[in-house]
Amino acid sequence: MSQSSRTRPSGIGTALSEAYDTALLDLDGVVYAGGQAIDHAVEALGTARDGGMHLAYVTNNALRTPDAVAEHLTELGVPAEPADVITSAQAVARLIADQLPAGARVLVIGGEGLRVALRERGLRPVESADDEPVAVAQGYGGPDMTWGRFAEAAHAVNRGLPWFASNTDLTIPSARGIAPGNGAAVEVVRIATGAEPQVAGKPLPPMHRETVLRTGAERPLVVGDRLDTDIEGAFNGGVDSLLVLTGVADAAQLLAAKPEHRPTYVAADLRGLLTGQPEVTPEGEGFGCGGWTASVRGEQFVLEGDGEALDGLRALCGAAWSHAGAGSCGLDAGKAVARLGL
Repeated sequence: MSQSSRTRPSGIGTALSEAYDTALLDLDGVVYAGGQAIDHAVEALGTARDGGMHLAYVTNNALRTPDAVAEHLTELGVPAEPADVITSAQAVARLIADQLPAGARVLVIGGEGLRVALRERGLRPVESADDEPVAVAQGYGGPDMTWGRFAEAAHAVNRGLPWFASNTDLTIPSARGIAPGNGAAVEVVRIATGAEPQVAGKPLPPMHRETVLRTGAERPLVVGDRLDTDIEGAFNGGVDSLLVLTGVADAAQLLAAKPEHRPTYVAADLRGLLTGQPEVTPEGEGFGCGGWTASVRGEQFVLEGDGEALDGLRALCGAAWSHAGAGSCGLDAGKAVARLGL
């Protein structure tokens, strides 16, 4: 996709599930939150799958194994096999295995998903900096991970061991709201050591490479709720993306997005896979979509018309991103977003 086509949301007449052969779906904030399915996710994914779209689940959360994730998805009503799940634990395990000999000891600061992924790559997980590890692997370990685990990582990194992180998402969605993610834990170790980890997860190339190797997708569509991981990861991989507004990113953040954070499409939830997307077209000094026209006048957004709220947001994206160019739009979009009820 050319950079010019990213200046405003694209339109497509056919359903996204028909235009793309594989959906690379983030999990937290897209399919479920806090262990419960997000509204409309089960039905929408079932319809997309029945129509022939391959569904792959790509998550930066390294806590659970692909088997556990697939079992949970199936329990929610989204049938999945372990091979359908790609995790940042798998991506970081491949990154480590590419640099260390088989059988190398790796200090694990994280959950079972990370341990299983390391073993699959012929590496030996250990629990203490005194177990003679030659590297440190850090991934999300759940809300009950103790302070002592971060200290263990710091001891090992301060001895000069290479440090790898599954991902650096600062937050993670939960049933009670936004909670600290692995990136927050990585910051603890960074502060204690002054070191920088090698990172595998979205939006960085190791995760994209792992996804391509495991899915074989030819016309992939990245589906996510985060601009700085899902959408930027799609940008870095040169593939199209759909942002759903069921997780971290909201309408105001979308309008302020810099080029690498601008999705190809936007939808309220996963039902967006089952429909086309209306085109955003230049209209006078602004952009139109559906019954809405949006423009920037005197450093303020002007939104005129009526219709579907998402069409208004798409028109606003056209105006905001055109105004910002290669930068980030710093205009206050509060009134315009409030009018749309988003």
